[in-house]
Amino acid sequence: MVVHCGRHFILTLTITQEPTEDKDEDNESDDKSGSESSLPSATKPSCPSSSVGAQAGFTVLSLVYSFCASDFNPSLRIFDIDGHEKTMKKAINVINKYHDPIIEKRVQQWRSNGGVNGEPEDILDVFISLKDDEGKPLLTIEEIKAQSAELIFEVVDNPSNTVEWAMAEMLNQPDILQKAIDELDRVIGPHRLVKESDFPNLPYMRACAREALRLHPISPFNLPHVSSIDSTVAGFFIPKGSQVLVSRVGLSRNPKVWEDPMRFNPDRHLNEKNVDLAEPELRFISFSIGRRGCMGGQLGTAMTYMLLARVLHSFTWSLPAGEDSVNLSEEESSLFIAKPLHALAKPRLAFLEHL
Repeated sequence: MVVHCGRHFILTLTITQEPTEDKDEDNESDDKSGSESSLPSATKPSCPSSSVGAQAGFTVLSLVYSFCASDFNPSLRIFDIDGHEKTMKKAINVINKYHDPIIEKRVQQWRSNGGVNGEPEDILDVFISLKDDEGKPLLTIEEIKAQSAELIFEVVDNPSNTVEWAMAEMLNQPDILQKAIDELDRVIGPHRLVKESDFPNLPYMRACAREALRLHPISPFNLPHVSSIDSTVAGFFIPKGSQVLVSRVGLSRNPKVWEDPMRFNPDRHLNEKNVDLAEPELRFISFSIGRRGCMGGQLGTAMTYMLLARVLHSFTWSLPAGEDSVNLSEEESSLFIAKPLHALAKPRLAFLEHL
């Protein structure tokens, strides 16, 4: 099984069949040529559009963090000097193409039947069922679409990036990988999958995710903010109207705050009162804090824990033949891992083989 987990696909799995003695000649020749079989239907991506939509989401996020001349001189916007606006509109149209029909169909279900069971079953149902003081829908369909897209943008990048880096670091340190698996086996056992209610009982798994997020932030800087008043921070005067960029790397890899900051060491977080991805003391930036904090912080945290816990618990991991370590180099233009992670995985939970 080859696993590719990264910004191009949040998680894509393909199973490589091991040759056995009782296979027919055609199957034997297929195995020798290295062909791969399809996934069981329970683990296949729901549709080809899922990867297209995910790539469009990452395109939007890459432009959010990028430098744009018109941000500093708005009169230049009509010229679209960097081509960002054209690219952004194209990506947004791709996302809307897949999301809008789903949202419109769900809104119609609520208007005609009061939902599937009369009670909200997911966040989209919550948006649709919200009422104002007069019992009328609180959000228009356009506002629901905007909120849904915003939530996706808020949570799509950190979980995949954090889990890819965590797996890469843990494959290079098998003792850490085994310690996390031992905790999962002790708490969950071999007969079921990890559930959200298990997270409080998995401090080491959460520490691994937190350490990956600290050491490998999604971008060098936080989103730009503008100071609304004259301020003085750490002795530095910041005039009103200044655009402020906070260095994620400068915080998370600061040797004055973190001992041996470039070493992946989940144990450093186990003395925290609450091992979580949020960092209220801003020793590193995860989902930011305050009124401008990430609206998808809790959802992003749950997604990160669930993805990391399930891939660790469900499979036995190893490096491909001929490789003795994972290259942890970063891309020149970003903090993503330079070479997308590929690893071999063998199902370790018996009931998964029958899905």
